[in-house]
Amino acid sequence: MNFYYETDRLIIKILDESHATQVLRFLHNNRDIFEPYEPSRPYNFYTINYQKSMLRTEFNLATKLAFVRFWIFPKSNPSKIIGTSSFHNIRKSSFMSLEIGYKFDKYYQKQGYATEAIRFLCDVAFHEMNFHRIEAYVLPDNDNSKRLLDRLGFRNEGLCFSCAKICNEWKDHIRYSLICPSN
Repeated sequence: MNFYYETDRLIIKILDESHATQVLRFLHNNRDIFEPYEPSRPYNFYTINYQKSMLRTEFNLATKLAFVRFWIFPKSNPSKIIGTSSFHNIRKSSFMSLEIGYKFDKYYQKQGYATEAIRFLCDVAFHEMNFHRIEAYVLPDNDNSKRLLDRLGFRNEGLCFSCAKICNEWKDHIRYSLICPSN
């Protein structure tokens, strides 16, 4: 796995703490659309120091393939973060599976950027990292995410009851999976 990739329209890379200002701007500008789908955040989440610490930690975890977060930039504006996607809950050995998460800037949605990025990253997980299965968990009312996963060929495996604590409430999630086509 590399720390830098390019697709037709995107730059996809792992960031270090020097990008904390960009990350904070992305998160803060999209707070209204991200927070309804995420766990409660610590009081200092929207600070430079917190984001520096997170980026440092995530970079170190990526070097060990324990957690990998990619940041997504358009080639037309390579200093503007428009999305992020992470590989987490990475299970090796006989499972060779991981979960994928993602979020995209509200002004860059419904333009094919998420499809392009997630399709590419699934290919990285399957063919560079040799994973067999990718899972995604989606709140039942997140229609945009469900459409994205359908478009990418993920299979709806059903409802996981009381699956994750979102906004201080245990919420059901739909589990999706994508199996490596060459395994």
